[in-house]
Amino acid sequence: MSLGYRKGIITAQIDGPTLTAAASATCLPAAARRGLPANFFDAIEQTLLAKLTGRISCVVTTPGTARFDLRLGGTVIFDSLAIPLNIVAKVNVHFELDILLTLRAVGAAANFFGQGRFSSEAVIGSPLPSVGGSGMILLPYNTAPVVGGNFDSTIAQQLDCNFTQTVATGSLTVHQALFESHRWE
Repeated sequence: MSLGYRKGIITAQIDGPTLTAAASATCLPAAARRGLPANFFDAIEQTLLAKLTGRISCVVTTPGTARFDLRLGGTVIFDSLAIPLNIVAKVNVHFELDILLTLRAVGAAANFFGQGRFSSEAVIGSPLPSVGGSGMILLPYNTAPVVGGNFDSTIAQQLDCNFTQTVATGSLTVHQALFESHRWE
């Protein structure tokens, strides 16, 4: 029988910055961007679970896209790719982002395989609130899942989540964030 544990490694106790520029920037509050010690990720099959919730806005004329990426240091370990936003204006509607990553390699060229989902009324194709529901997009968007960038798991790394929108006509604020690591012994 295998025993394991779940370890919360980061939570956001305050809102992240409200992002409005068409540029990549961290969406986590400063206190939630923590360094992980060397060899934190050291076992094949170790997982990393990221859950972010908050609010997002987009406009009708140029909704653009939303893009999330998880990083260890400067390396992108998961990229949602560009998620098309709703052509119906959405103002401060909630979103949920869930990403599951599984460690595939350790050492100087460690990497994760990841998949996830993004749910919000701001996703293209979402029904009007009067008919219920929110759209959900599987991630990475419009492509098969792939292994993320290689990072050095033998050195300390800072875990972060960046958000990018293609046009500066919307906004995003993370209200809650949870990152957990799962291990089996």
